[in-house]
Amino acid sequence: MSKTLWERTVQLTVAFGERLLAPIERWIGRRSLVGDATFFPLERFPWVRHVEENWLTIREELERVLEDRAALPNFQDISKDQIGITDDDRWKTFFLYGYGFKAKLGTEMCPRTDALMRQVPGMTTAMFSILSPRKHILDHRGPYKGVLRYHLGLIVPREKQACRIRVGEDIRHWEEGRSMIFDDTFNHEVWNDTDETRVVLFVDVLRPLPFPESAINALIVKAIGWSPFVLDAKRNQEAWERRYLQRSRAGRAAPQPAQAS
Repeated sequence: MSKTLWERTVQLTVAFGERLLAPIERWIGRRSLVGDATFFPLERFPWVRHVEENWLTIREELERVLEDRAALPNFQDISKDQIGITDDDRWKTFFLYGYGFKAKLGTEMCPRTDALMRQVPGMTTAMFSILSPRKHILDHRGPYKGVLRYHLGLIVPREKQACRIRVGEDIRHWEEGRSMIFDDTFNHEVWNDTDETRVVLFVDVLRPLPFPESAINALIVKAIGWSPFVLDAKRNQEAWERRYLQRSRAGRAAPQPAQAS
């Protein structure tokens, strides 16, 4: 199937952006206030403790979302570039924020999680990442070194050692109520080699940098947020939300079966 003009524009923008950002990323790595590593000590991020203290509150809202899990979008249905690493229905997402854009449905369904996320310094993206049993996310790298990736374990399989993430050469395992922060521009890969679902709160935050580098980085992230790559994902997210709400309204309007007398 031939690609549309918009799809070709998105693809070209991504390729151009990668080449443009490469020297900037090297500069960011040198200037980073937390170093240039795969995983980072959590004590360098004081806000993590508050999020962890409220992890059960977040999971409670997640459980409501999962009541209609089949209706949740696959990641590649929102962000088309993910098709290179996942092409089935075993990696689902539920967005609250994406590159600064607010997902209306997500924030309305999860108001307490939303409130917590708005307290995280430099938060740009927040979502639930839902990995089905036996799912493998292929080796890949993130788009920009100016943000760091945060994961909070919300639902973790009992066989923790069989559910893991590799970043560079380092491997970690999730734990419920515990966090990890890593640089997703190192090649990384995920396996859920269990028969249970894994769900994490997935958050991107601005990398700590000195001034004026921090201001420049914030502007770059803002510009990425207005790129065709992100606007395409925003459009897909909004379309999914409309379909979800229409489906929900139709379900409520459907006649209820008569009770047996």
